[in-house]
Amino acid sequence: MSAEETTRGVGDPAALYSEELNALRRAQTTDQRQERLLGYAKVAVAFVTIAAALILLYYVKFLWLLLVPAGAFACLAVLHEQRLQRICSRQRAIEFYERGIARAEDRWAGTGEMGDRFLDPAHPYARDLDLFGRASLFELLCTARTRAGEEKLAAWLLAAAPVEEINARHGAIGDLSGHVKLREKLFCLGETVRAGVKPDALAKWGERKPILKSSALRVTTTVLCVLWIAGMVAWGLWGLGAIALAISALNLAWAHRMHARWDEAAESIEEATHDLDVLAGVLRLIDHGDFSAAKLHDIQSRLRHADFVPSDAIRKLDRIVGYLESRRNPAMRLLDAVTFWSAHCVFLAEGWQQEFGPHIRGWLDGVGEFEALTALAGYTFEHPGDVLPTFVERGPLFEAEGLTHPLLPEKRAVRNDVKLGNGLQLIVLSGPNMAGKSTFIRSVGVNAVLAQCGAPVRARALKMSPLAVAASICVLDSLSGGTSRFYAEIRRLKVAEDLSGGPVPVLFLMDELLSGTNSHDRLEGTKLIVRSLMDRGAIGIVSTHDLALAEIPATMNGRAVNCHFEDELLDRKLNFDYKLKPGVVKTSNALELMRSIGLGAASDGG
Repeated sequence: MSAEETTRGVGDPAALYSEELNALRRAQTTDQRQERLLGYAKVAVAFVTIAAALILLYYVKFLWLLLVPAGAFACLAVLHEQRLQRICSRQRAIEFYERGIARAEDRWAGTGEMGDRFLDPAHPYARDLDLFGRASLFELLCTARTRAGEEKLAAWLLAAAPVEEINARHGAIGDLSGHVKLREKLFCLGETVRAGVKPDALAKWGERKPILKSSALRVTTTVLCVLWIAGMVAWGLWGLGAIALAISALNLAWAHRMHARWDEAAESIEEATHDLDVLAGVLRLIDHGDFSAAKLHDIQSRLRHADFVPSDAIRKLDRIVGYLESRRNPAMRLLDAVTFWSAHCVFLAEGWQQEFGPHIRGWLDGVGEFEALTALAGYTFEHPGDVLPTFVERGPLFEAEGLTHPLLPEKRAVRNDVKLGNGLQLIVLSGPNMAGKSTFIRSVGVNAVLAQCGAPVRARALKMSPLAVAASICVLDSLSGGTSRFYAEIRRLKVAEDLSGGPVPVLFLMDELLSGTNSHDRLEGTKLIVRSLMDRGAIGIVSTHDLALAEIPATMNGRAVNCHFEDELLDRKLNFDYKLKPGVVKTSNALELMRSIGLGAASDGG
């Protein structure tokens, strides 16, 4: 990576983005003006050429003069096309910086890839922590241009990495974070990932056996094609039309017999090989990158081969697929029936498959890993106040200073300190409605997920041990499945309990636990659940409106404490400071909230 392509030590990412965006817009305005002038010039030259042709019809010996305006038109056409391509490419770069500024100004929700297809309702925390969907963590992080990159980033969010791997990712993210121009080039490679390469389909195609593998079939098809061409030549030179007709009939019969297998092979190739130019572009960027992190060197080494360059191999396949797709042209359909054009393209593609197919899965994995690291590096660059967590071997431990939720606007977010571990296993969190309990619980969970996927966290400091996150925050009933909210919740709690039997301590996060049952059963059930989890070495937070649950810490021999959020009523308006405080909440605001929207006003008046 050249010096001018790397930007390091930038204090204000939004200012850098604005500067780059303004420069691109100025260049775009200039090129668009020149593009319009070239378009007008083409039209003018075309009219001049037509007028000159009409005049020169009376002076045939001077018709050669038409070569002058024709040549001028050709030059203008080339220049015009080049300008259009440059405008299109620059527009993608403009979009890259516009999206960066939107993220800096908290206008990003609903503008990126949301990752809905990765949401598994049975996952221990994905739905509860808003990992996927509109305004989700995935949408904020993801800048991948391939599905392989999206899938790798989603996998990292859904499963914690070992500490050694996390540290390796930290090194790679630190190396990549300043490479703004690299991320711009990566973004400019494709319009969208929605129609891009399907990693699993491409990898499976590369690993399976060719459909048209018979040598006799290939030889027969090739010989018949050559004979037909020779027959056409013989007809043109010597008038041997009968021979040409006979060979054509033979080839049509062969095509009729074999077209089903040819179509099957062709369609399987086309299905697996969408937008290969984007994949080739990413491979080329990785291969040409100048990196210092060991993790990035490892990716480069996995993608390098002594005998070939992966990006060149993918581009070769892309050209073959382009030839194959031309069979859909009406004119080519006629020729295909007698020359077997699609079959020959399949032969070429399957030859490529035999040579390079076994490497595809490794290439896609390397590309996905690089794009996921680049996405986390971009997030790191755009949030210079966030910090990398420190991991300790002995746990369980989650100790944060100045923690807040990464999806909240930084200027409005309120930071809190929280510590679990070293003997303290449970925080019972009480507080009135809208005071911030659920957001705080999610803040702990989302930052734990970010930390264990290798990303920086929204805190001034975070020290933690490896933890298996389990959450029960967003519990939904199912009318079609015949599942009540209470039953759905206890199934979620069973997931947490099962996780607590594993080798990694659990961080459990539970909002309004067992709210679907009566107060007595809720208290006794909560005691049962948290004691079971704590006895297995888990740590966590349970929030509640039911102050009876605040009695639980007194029964836990110092392993649990009460904390709360509170509100303040000023001029009949509720105010919240969103600051975590020790002890049990002393206020309630449900009636005031009801009155604030006029609920029950008629009854009060009576």
